[in-house]
Amino acid sequence: MCGISGELRFDGGVPDHAALARMLAALARRGPDSEGQYADGPIVLGHRRLSIIDLSGRANQPMIDSALKLTVVFNGTIYNYRALRAELQGLGYQFFSGGDTEVIIKAYAAWGEQCVNHLDGMFAFAIWDVRKQHLFLARDRLGIKPLYYTRTTTHLRFASTLQALLAAGGVDTSIDPVALHHQLTLHAVVPAPHTILNGVRKLPPATTMTVDAAGVTQSQLYWRLDATRPAQPTSETEWINATHDALRNAVKSHLSAADVPVGVLLSGGLDSSLLVALLAEAGVDDLRTFSVGFEDQPEERGSEFEYSDQVVQRYDTRHHKYSIPNDAILQRLPEAIRAMSEPMVAQDAVAFYLLAERVSQEVKVVQSGQGADEVFAGYFWYPLMQADADAGRGTDLECFRKHYFDRSHAEFLETVTKSYHGADYTAARVATLLAQPQADDTQGCVSVAGGRMPGATTFLDRVLRMDVTTLIVDDPVKRVDNMTMAWGLEARVPFLDHHVVELAARMPPELKLKEGGKHPLKAIARGLLPDSIIDRPKGYFPVPALKYVRGPFLEFMRNVLGSEACHRRGLFQNSYVDKLLAAPERYLTPLQGSKLWHLALLEYWLQLNVDEIPP
Repeated sequence: MCGISGELRFDGGVPDHAALARMLAALARRGPDSEGQYADGPIVLGHRRLSIIDLSGRANQPMIDSALKLTVVFNGTIYNYRALRAELQGLGYQFFSGGDTEVIIKAYAAWGEQCVNHLDGMFAFAIWDVRKQHLFLARDRLGIKPLYYTRTTTHLRFASTLQALLAAGGVDTSIDPVALHHQLTLHAVVPAPHTILNGVRKLPPATTMTVDAAGVTQSQLYWRLDATRPAQPTSETEWINATHDALRNAVKSHLSAADVPVGVLLSGGLDSSLLVALLAEAGVDDLRTFSVGFEDQPEERGSEFEYSDQVVQRYDTRHHKYSIPNDAILQRLPEAIRAMSEPMVAQDAVAFYLLAERVSQEVKVVQSGQGADEVFAGYFWYPLMQADADAGRGTDLECFRKHYFDRSHAEFLETVTKSYHGADYTAARVATLLAQPQADDTQGCVSVAGGRMPGATTFLDRVLRMDVTTLIVDDPVKRVDNMTMAWGLEARVPFLDHHVVELAARMPPELKLKEGGKHPLKAIARGLLPDSIIDRPKGYFPVPALKYVRGPFLEFMRNVLGSEACHRRGLFQNSYVDKLLAAPERYLTPLQGSKLWHLALLEYWLQLNVDEIPP
């Protein structure tokens, strides 16, 4: 796990080494162990390393293979690197290091741009091909690892964080109106390639991009998720057994691809608790677990220690439990927001930030339960959407947005000033993502931006496919990456192993919805976890102070939205802000988020990450 950056010139000029140095400085926390640079004609590459596999200097980056005339910078982990290494050695390739980075180089040499199809893992990497004089960029199937870029007529720059690109300078920081609409209506999810800034884009998941020294660019979507039923009927028992096997393999692979100890972020919910049980089932006898809790509010508890403690007791883990007072949340909030590559409104972002700080003092790698709810239909809104669809209460879009969109388009127009009024971009994007195959499409595919997507049998299949391939990427997955890597901590997400995701996508949605959602996981957990954890209502990583806005938190948000910077920016209509400030707890989204916090977070993120960056 690392931070990568680079610049490719199109105009025959020399890359800006000072800009690269600023990018590397901005990425230092992602890779505290070492720094490296590489330059060759129109290209300069930079890397900050967090040493996880092959801790020796042989695995430092940029990694140069002089014989193959290839250089790579890589962020992530390739879980099947040992098997690929053996396969590539069988093809005659010789290795000089023991890690997964060199496997990417050899895989590219052997299979060219199709190398990504051979990689199991989370990754964002860039390969400079000296012979072809082009740059090959790639991002993993589920977008677990980030890759941002900015482009002008003279150059392309890329980095693991948006802040690194801002540090390089020369970025158009005006607000992207399409992204703003997504930000305020789609739970702060801004699907690729957009970001909140006009001058920064991000490579979509499961996508490669090749750019040559003249600036000619080609992109390819290399993986699509099939959400149709298999031809051979499968029983419930067979589905659950297959899921158990796939999860067991994912947990093992995410554990073994490390030369350092691996812990678990244990919230006390089903997902993280099941990871502990599966690791124990795999024979791990020195389990390290970490939990965090916050102060209660009258309406909501701030911790789930009563559940995580049960898992700790059953599996005798080496446990660390942290309690965070509310004043610490407010005090540390600016740090957490500076660490966000994009504005993230979820209450648990600061929780992950504060937890990662403590955990990073104990281990370098953790497994986390992100993705289970989206893959196995665990959220409360899925049955509500399905009920509307079953009753014929509207189109796919209408059944979805009623329960998910933070604001209607009409309320969005009430929220922002007239200069940001425009079309209903979010509805259009979601309608495309939920689109069904045409009746005459014998391949069961539907045309979407960037390629053709396999079909989806039912409404909920389409919703979950969109959730896993788009919404989760720019909400919980991005959040966990940003907040953990801010402390040089690698978070691995076994529920988003693409083999698990592919299996679950073909499973009948009614099987997932049984028992209130995540039935396959609950079935696997029987006997491995206490029933009190399995049968409890769905919980969330609670930070009540950011949901029930009052006291110092309300005053903080009032100050942000009343600041000179906010008025000068002119994003929000004063009448709408005043309405939220007068009764913040009345205005919650369908997902139970604070609308006031959404506005304050966006404005404060811009103040900390854009306004404070030198031009």
